[in-house]
Amino acid sequence: MLSTGLPHGAVPRLERPGPLRDRVYEALLELITTRALQPGQHLVESELAGHLGVSRQPVREALQRLNTEGWVDLRPAQGAFVHEPTEEEADQLLTVRTLLEAEAARLAASNADSKGVQALEEILAEGLKAVEADDVDAAVALNARFHAKVMELAGNAVLAELAAQVDRRVRWYYTPVARQRGEQSWIEHREMIAAIAARDEQSATRLMREHTEHTRRSYHARGDN
Repeated sequence: MLSTGLPHGAVPRLERPGPLRDRVYEALLELITTRALQPGQHLVESELAGHLGVSRQPVREALQRLNTEGWVDLRPAQGAFVHEPTEEEADQLLTVRTLLEAEAARLAASNADSKGVQALEEILAEGLKAVEADDVDAAVALNARFHAKVMELAGNAVLAELAAQVDRRVRWYYTPVARQRGEQSWIEHREMIAAIAARDEQSATRLMREHTEHTRRSYHARGDN
């Protein structure tokens, strides 16, 4: 096992189209987002290059970009490390997420048709299966799909663009509490679907705000469990 410590099968395949440095960046960001690379973990260029089957140069360029974006910390004479978010950083990000998601739920309740509601119900069914199977990775991915679908049904391109900017960080913070939130998270999703289907904007807004607040509180309380 290399000191980078990637779980078996965790390294994504590098797709061929596009500049190599961008593909390496996306691969490393995915590994960080899913916590295959843990906060605080030392990132050794040569080992990452070996995992990804590339030279060290695109890895170095990707780490510099990830440092600029706050995913990686470059420490003089020590090297690169996955950023360890502070409680304040998490709180600020998840608070902004609550504002965006609550407005998306309101707009979705105003705009969604039966086809959109059905799409949410299908994601819900898959999410419940993932929880039952204790498949945390699938549950996290399906949770992101659910919220992305609500955002799509909202029909506001500017709101969707803003949400996309925080989506990966939301996944990053949600992963450690996904098992703790478990089925309850999907019960809350079901309630939101009902409000959206009923075109109840007020209830949809309230339910989404409560839902995202539950995740925020679970993240801060994660060390107490």
